[in-house]
Amino acid sequence: MKKIIGILALAVSFSSMVSCKKGNAAAKVKQENVTQANQRDKEISQGAPEIKFDREVHDFGNVDEGFIVETSFQVTNTGKSDLVITDAKATCGCTVPTWPKEPIAPGATAEIKVKFNTSGKPNKQSKTVTLTTNTVKGQEQVKLTGMVTPKSQV
Repeated sequence: MKKIIGILALAVSFSSMVSCKKGNAAAKVKQENVTQANQRDKEISQGAPEIKFDREVHDFGNVDEGFIVETSFQVTNTGKSDLVITDAKATCGCTVPTWPKEPIAPGATAEIKVKFNTSGKPNKQSKTVTLTTNTVKGQEQVKLTGMVTPKSQV
C-alpha cells in the first residue's frame, strides 16, 4: 500500500514539474485572434441580428407525383448587425434549399429558395428546412406542406 501511495505521489509531483514550464503566455497569443475577437465583441455590443420571414410555412397544395415544386421565402434582417446564414438543411434529400452566402445587412432582405421533388413521395407531405444562423436562437425553420397525388398504378 505504501508503494502505491509513493508511486502516486511521485507521479503527481513529476507531472506538476513538467506542466509548469517557465515562459510568457502572452507571447503565445496570436494578434490576429485578438483582432477578430475585438471585432466580434463590437458587433455583439451593437445587438444580435434578428430574422423575419414573409411566411414560415408554404403550402404547395395538390400536385401530381413526379413534379418538382419550387418556392422562395423572403428573409429580412430586423436586427442591428449583419445576419449570416451558414447552413441550410432539409429533413430529406428530396428537398433542396438555396440560401444567400453573403451577410445580410440590417434592414436588408434576401431570398431562400426551396425545391421539393415529389417523385416517390405520395400523399401528405411536410418538409422542414433548418437554417443555421448567427441569431440569438442559432437555428430558424421554414416548412413546406402539401398533398402529392400518387401516380396511377396500371
